[in-house]
Amino acid sequence: MAPGIPAAMERPHFIGIGGAGMSGIAKILTQRGAKVAGSDAKESGTAEALRALGATVHIGHAAAHLADDASCVVVSSAIRPDNPELVRAAELSIPVVHRSDALASLMGGLRAIAVAGTHGKTTTTSMLAVALSELNLDPSYAIGGDLAGPGTNAAHGAGEIFVAEADESDRSFQKYDPEVAIVLNVELDHHANYASMDEIYESFETFAGKIVPGGTLVISADQAGAVELTKRVRDLSSVKVVTYGASETADVRVHKVTPRGLTSEVTVVLNGKYLTFTVSVPGRHYALNAVAALAAGVALGIPAHNLASALGKYTGVKRRLQLKGEAAGVQVIDSYAHHPTEMTADLEAMRGAASDARLLVVFQPHLFSRTQELGTEMGQALALADASVVLDIYPAREDPIPGITSALIIDAARSAGADVAAVHEKAAVPEIVAGMAKPGDLVLTMGAGDVTDLGPQILDHLSS
Repeated sequence: MAPGIPAAMERPHFIGIGGAGMSGIAKILTQRGAKVAGSDAKESGTAEALRALGATVHIGHAAAHLADDASCVVVSSAIRPDNPELVRAAELSIPVVHRSDALASLMGGLRAIAVAGTHGKTTTTSMLAVALSELNLDPSYAIGGDLAGPGTNAAHGAGEIFVAEADESDRSFQKYDPEVAIVLNVELDHHANYASMDEIYESFETFAGKIVPGGTLVISADQAGAVELTKRVRDLSSVKVVTYGASETADVRVHKVTPRGLTSEVTVVLNGKYLTFTVSVPGRHYALNAVAALAAGVALGIPAHNLASALGKYTGVKRRLQLKGEAAGVQVIDSYAHHPTEMTADLEAMRGAASDARLLVVFQPHLFSRTQELGTEMGQALALADASVVLDIYPAREDPIPGITSALIIDAARSAGADVAAVHEKAAVPEIVAGMAKPGDLVLTMGAGDVTDLGPQILDHLSS
């Protein structure tokens, strides 16, 4: 049976409760019986879902939103020190808890699987949550995106397993003590927090060092950063290292990935035996995510053939190559990809699914710092599309950086031979793209910002 409510979490107040990570923790606490409250910048479906569970959600940030008897205030790294609710918490001497510490407290006493990596965390965590639920193991889970099936990013389960997405962006994944940790890949990202690959490696080494004695590290045998990390953590004598991938040396070896439209058939070699199962999303990178999930479940003692069959029930996560609809013979798909590696993987997956059809992309860069460091590579990735529309940078939590605009990406894309156009007014995109698209084309909206809103609008224009 899962533990109850940690003492400090009996009456928590979440600043930014509508965020993907924050809302998941709030949902679990509400389901465990805590008196949850919080605030968010704007109204959303997430806010409504939390209210339906019994949470109090205020819109806007104001000192008056924080109850005097709150047991703690939960914040993420995105919350600024001058937030009025955070200032009020200091005046009332209410403890401030980082999101990662709150999540770590919920994992206490459970068999935790923590999923880390520069890319693929949400998908892999979701695959495990769906498969374990399908096997009636009733896991708790906290994910950075909404499952396409249950339609939620978190749940409190009665089982002994807790699956969590482990965020490296602010080093918060170092707070967890998992029985099984997955590292999908290690690349330089989050440039505001990491100055070099050495800092990234050090951070992941610390994360691996938190695995409980006798636990397991599941790690890619193919991706260069993961291979280097494996060399660095081999001296963790209390931890079993299980590698997966296409490499001949992998412990769980990917024998074959066969594309079948918007799905894939995957065959692996595990303990000398061949095992074939279906992954209901396109792309080799998603197939490898499923293999990582398989290896992690096996590390917990779940029979491989049962888990493989259950993984086939996974139908995707919102914003991870999610089909938004079809109109006038054109399919519109949404992608959260915002790092060049993710962009390339999703574009290659769509190229494979498109066959002879054209692939049109609407890309919104995410963060000025990321564009400054990786804008050239983003532009090069867009050369995989037949034509692209590039929006202005979505700033999220950042202030502008002088001289850093989408032009950096557009220039690189054109140098790579891409057909790309700049569109500065987001509202103009649906009509422009609907005018470009022809029956049989695939349209991909791509980025971590509000570009996702454009999918339904493009479909409306196509219909009319």
